[in-house]
Amino acid sequence: MRQPIIPDRLAETCRHAPETREWLDNLSGVIDTLAERWELSIDHPFVAEASCSWVAPCARRDGSRAVVKIGMPHMEARDEVHALRFWSGEGAVLMLDADESLNAMLLERCEPGTALRDVSEPEQDRVIAGLLRRLWRVPTQPHPFRHLSEMTAHWRNDALEFSDRWTDAGLTREGLRLFRELHDSAPKNILLATDLHAGNVLRSQREPWLVIDPKPFIGDPAYDATQHLLDCDERLRSDPLGTIRRFADLLEVDDERVRLWLFARVAVESCCDIHEPSSMARRII
Repeated sequence: MRQPIIPDRLAETCRHAPETREWLDNLSGVIDTLAERWELSIDHPFVAEASCSWVAPCARRDGSRAVVKIGMPHMEARDEVHALRFWSGEGAVLMLDADESLNAMLLERCEPGTALRDVSEPEQDRVIAGLLRRLWRVPTQPHPFRHLSEMTAHWRNDALEFSDRWTDAGLTREGLRLFRELHDSAPKNILLATDLHAGNVLRSQREPWLVIDPKPFIGDPAYDATQHLLDCDERLRSDPLGTIRRFADLLEVDDERVRLWLFARVAVESCCDIHEPSSMARRII
């Protein structure tokens, strides 16, 4: 059993909780188990985006190339296996095999695998909007997916834990109120990717671009615009309403709901930011 290379960001993430430290301690044995079970020759892991999972290229017994991914215990990503199985390669990376008990997946290898971040942001808008519209479907009951309200409740609890440090209590309370209101008024509830940004879209041969690393929840499609927009920081700061409107139009969703979701996220997530208190939230509102 050889000791695996652990990317620095993944090691730092795992340091903060007993559950993730234990997961990291057991990772070497899990890698060896999967290599034997799936008959893989596993290479050194990817490091650029690795903060919540151990991901490495590998070769299968027949010589075909794939990727092995082992996810650490993570509330938001719990149902990734189920989502990739549901999408079955339609706009997302294809899952070749999985072990749910180990939160491990054998995935198709995106080649050349360059990230969508390498193209202009307007082109990113078009690609991500097209992919999201393909992913947005209603899974048949019964299904394992949680409602988006479970994730925002998790963020709400995190924010309330530090309520004595809020830099603008009014904005934070309004963000928390909007979380509830937007869930209750959602025009429809579909399976979302929730964490889809240009770093989680890779160039591929099977399709021009494929989604990786979803964090699936059932909820309002307008919410799924938020992560990409938050990654377009300069555009969002200089022209928040125009940037939101253009992306919402590509997604064919209500731009006002996108704006409110963005405000709620920023107001709650930056509640203790002492350097730039709620400036993005004020720009969006």
